[in-house]
Amino acid sequence: MKKTLLLVCAVASLHGLYSCTSGQPETDYTWLKNAVNSSAKQLEQTAAELGDSPLLPRSIWTGYDMDFLCRQLERDPKTFKDSLRMKPAAEALGTRRYCFSVRDWTSGFFPGSLWYAYQLTGSQELKREAVKFTNYLYPVREYTGSHDIGFMMNCSYGNAYRLAPADSVREALVQTADNLCGRFDATIGCIRSWDFGHWNFPVIIDNMMNLDLLFHVTHLTKDDRYKNLALKHAETTLKNHFRADHSSYHVVSYNNDGSVELKCTHQGKNDESSWARGQAWAVYGYTSCYRESKNPLFLKQAEDVAHLIMRSVKTDDLIPLWDYDAPDTPETPRDASAAAVTASALIELSTLCENGKEYLDYAEKLLQSLSSERYLAKVGTNQGFILMHSTGSLPNGSEIDTPINYADYYYLEALVRYMEVKGIDFQSL
Repeated sequence: MKKTLLLVCAVASLHGLYSCTSGQPETDYTWLKNAVNSSAKQLEQTAAELGDSPLLPRSIWTGYDMDFLCRQLERDPKTFKDSLRMKPAAEALGTRRYCFSVRDWTSGFFPGSLWYAYQLTGSQELKREAVKFTNYLYPVREYTGSHDIGFMMNCSYGNAYRLAPADSVREALVQTADNLCGRFDATIGCIRSWDFGHWNFPVIIDNMMNLDLLFHVTHLTKDDRYKNLALKHAETTLKNHFRADHSSYHVVSYNNDGSVELKCTHQGKNDESSWARGQAWAVYGYTSCYRESKNPLFLKQAEDVAHLIMRSVKTDDLIPLWDYDAPDTPETPRDASAAAVTASALIELSTLCENGKEYLDYAEKLLQSLSSERYLAKVGTNQGFILMHSTGSLPNGSEIDTPINYADYYYLEALVRYMEVKGIDFQSL
């Protein structure tokens, strides 16, 4: 196995999967040009600040107030337990939070953001930084302890192979996919999500996002077993994760015989609430599954969840509250990450169905909101992150109303997809 992974990469085609046609756009895309420029500069400055340090930016440290959590969760402060929470030291508040290691579930998003920024701009400096930070994740190819290896490796190595293919990158993706398949239980019909907690066999809606790694590796190897396993997971999830209104539970745990043990939440307001990012994971995941299978059941599910989102989000700018059932008060944080994931998903969905315009129009509104001063950070601020106002895990007091690396990643992915659909080349903006 080569130790030097991406340093001898083939020259990438910047058009890749989302190639753009040339020509000056007639529509005023000032917002889009500013979005790309600001994003690229934030990433360039952050990478330069980090230098050769292997640290991977995750978010900004925030604390929490127990009374605030109880108001958001509508729980009695006398009975609500302060468990699983870690308040950062006072001196850490407002400073950049890094991934605890390359095994942090968010470790692939910063390298992936660099790859997308390179694709958007053609900057060779961004490519060099993308190579460097992607290389740091090479040990993850041997990790088997989480479904999130799909996030870690497909967002980093997957984009690396797409834009700068190399044999060692391909090998790392295949090895990671094999490890993800090792978490699949044939009796249950799902990939196990977590190895912690009180659940017997937990599967979270987030897991739908990691199926793209298996689809990618099927294309690389021409071996359908990866895709077939992913689609089986999607079928089981479709059967058990969704309510009558097409909203999704966060966690479904299974008994060993495949029956459902319980349905609950870990990051939403309560077990029956609609956690905003969970709904975004769902529409994204089933859009990907339809793309790969052309199974009309997956298309219907993607559209049903899309309509749920579009009718449920009532904010003035369409950026959802952190949970659809959270109290609608001025103090309730929004979740830009959910909006970014949704925008990216709906843009792809718009290319796969007959009534695509409604999804593209909604995604465009999301991108314009995210690209406004309300959410897009000014260059040199926000500890180098692109977007403001995401919420990670409010019930656990973690990353509340703060920038988060996966919001940036899916925002950039959405910009790439949007420009491809619109036929816009960055140089013509």
